[in-house]
Amino acid sequence: MISLLDYGAGNVRSVINAIESLGEKVRVVSDPRDIISAEKLVFPGVGNFGGMMGILNEKGYVDALREYLYSDRPFLGICLGLQALFEGSEEALGVSGLGIFSGYVKRFNIDMAVPHIGWNGIKVKKHSRIFGGISGDEKFYFVHSYHVVPQDDSIVLTATDYGLEFVSSIEQGNIIATQFHPEKSGEKGILLLKNFLGSGLEKGPVVSAAGKTRLAKRIIACLDVRSNDQGDLVVTKGDQYDVRENGNVRNLGRPVDLARNYYKEGADEITFLNITGFRDFPLEDMPMIEVLRQTSRNVFVPLTIGGGIRDYTDKFGRRYSALEVAAEYFRSGADKISIGSDAVLIVEEYLATGKMTGKSSIEQISAVYGNQAVVISIDPRRVYVTSPDGAGHQVIKTEVEGPEGERYCWYQCTIKGGREGRDIDVITLAQVCQKLGAGEILLNCIDRDGTSSGFDIELINWVKNSVSIPVIASSGAGCAEHFYEVFTKTQAESALAAGIFHRKEVPIEEVKNYLKGRVEIRL
Repeated sequence: MISLLDYGAGNVRSVINAIESLGEKVRVVSDPRDIISAEKLVFPGVGNFGGMMGILNEKGYVDALREYLYSDRPFLGICLGLQALFEGSEEALGVSGLGIFSGYVKRFNIDMAVPHIGWNGIKVKKHSRIFGGISGDEKFYFVHSYHVVPQDDSIVLTATDYGLEFVSSIEQGNIIATQFHPEKSGEKGILLLKNFLGSGLEKGPVVSAAGKTRLAKRIIACLDVRSNDQGDLVVTKGDQYDVRENGNVRNLGRPVDLARNYYKEGADEITFLNITGFRDFPLEDMPMIEVLRQTSRNVFVPLTIGGGIRDYTDKFGRRYSALEVAAEYFRSGADKISIGSDAVLIVEEYLATGKMTGKSSIEQISAVYGNQAVVISIDPRRVYVTSPDGAGHQVIKTEVEGPEGERYCWYQCTIKGGREGRDIDVITLAQVCQKLGAGEILLNCIDRDGTSSGFDIELINWVKNSVSIPVIASSGAGCAEHFYEVFTKTQAESALAAGIFHRKEVPIEEVKNYLKGRVEIRL
């Protein structure tokens, strides 16, 4: 029996599914005595350090955790479960950690995008059974803004490079903790969990500390999901946001089946966008929640869900916050939440008042789950102008002339699937969303969507140079060369596609084979 500490923040469903896929049973801790009596304890954590320690103290888990850890029984901490072992964190000044190890948790102070999101390598510093069968060349999935700085180097198990060399896992006795997420790191991550649980064979090799690890560019498969005319959930895709063909919703397959296939083909992440118009409360949309649950049982890479993440009042008059809606998606297997049209409305309100209220969905969710859990999906389109003066928006000089030969344009943000334009430009939206707590931008482009003409390089560079959080390039991919172009002509951390993957025009394997040796990717 494996005991799992779930303090109520983030996606622990994937950790449970990963352990159960190895034939083990999981007991979720509900009382301090469950911790003290555990044979093996797994502590996955995401979100805010201060919030985590507050909940652990409130539930009476802190003393029980210390007793368990000092007994040197098998322990695996993941992400915030690693950071909790130290004395404190810059994320929550004045809040004490468990203090099992001397040292502190510090925010990345680097000239690179933060959070650090994606697949990166590790440099193993000492022998460990958890790396049995793992060569050391593999990449694991990271998503964090803070890293541990131990005072005792002897506990360092691995290091990783991202602007600096940071400690990515530790080991002392039977205590092991990783900054990366094994449950989201594919087959090698599952093998690492298997080794921890005791069925690993030999110790892994010590890998030379020479050289630097490199963050991989991510290839993301996006599944636009909605109900068809028969009421079934299907994956669909249209040209210029139109998902119908001959009067019927285009059916490109079942979401769970497609997601499983993309995982096997090597997708680094999978995004579900629920494009069904919500007439009822979204938590009554049980089929979409069930899609997440089923997918997370077999797909061990990050899952993002978008659609309906906002405040709602149901038909009985009860109000649900965006945070409650997001929490249900996280419990069902999501790792990140994507906010689209509502982000535009939130930014409009902020610009009108100049004040952060702490009540918007962006602020609420990032405060509890961390900014790495909040993705802003932007649907902009070009508006050409003859001159940069008088446009009332941030304007770019473009190499793509307008219909009347215009050489300047601004990018208008839209809502309702691109059907309604708003008086706000893409740069303003991206920058304000970052300020409010977003951790990643999913940058679509209405002008390129469905055209197979390639990504809008000018748009991507403009937005990427205007924010300090990661950017996902989307819209326009038509061949493997387009992915190479976006990764070599922009600093985008990842690229997303939908239709070309669904229709088998350009399989994920083909994209990765083309990029191999040209761009840093996860193989």
